[in-house]
Amino acid sequence: MKPSIFLVIKAVISLAFGLAFAAIPGIVGPLYGIQLDPPGLLMARWFGVLLFGIGIICIFAGKATGTKLQQDVILSLFIADILGAVVAVVGQLSGLMNTLGWTIVAIWIILALGLGYLRLVWKAPTQ
Repeated sequence: MKPSIFLVIKAVISLAFGLAFAAIPGIVGPLYGIQLDPPGLLMARWFGVLLFGIGIICIFAGKATGTKLQQDVILSLFIADILGAVVAVVGQLSGLMNTLGWTIVAIWIILALGLGYLRLVWKAPTQ
């Protein structure tokens, strides 16, 4: 899969989760078994805004086909998604989320693996 396509997929996921957590964290959190008090709602909204920003970055990076900038963004996202996967696994294993929380773990891991592949393994086809 080409980096531009994968970055669009990551953008869609980031924008969707970002919008949900920014706009309706009091609905989204409980879906995963997370009850949010007022400070938690604020943190969830900040998280949502950051995810939304990552989605926008992915859209622009996807258009920077074959550039060092695109590879640097992919590496940065790869590192961040590895850390996100670790946090999600720890949260899930700590019992902080219900069974649906495993979907969050899976999303972080799949995105990290895809970004790692694009940055460390994938080579652009030669013409």
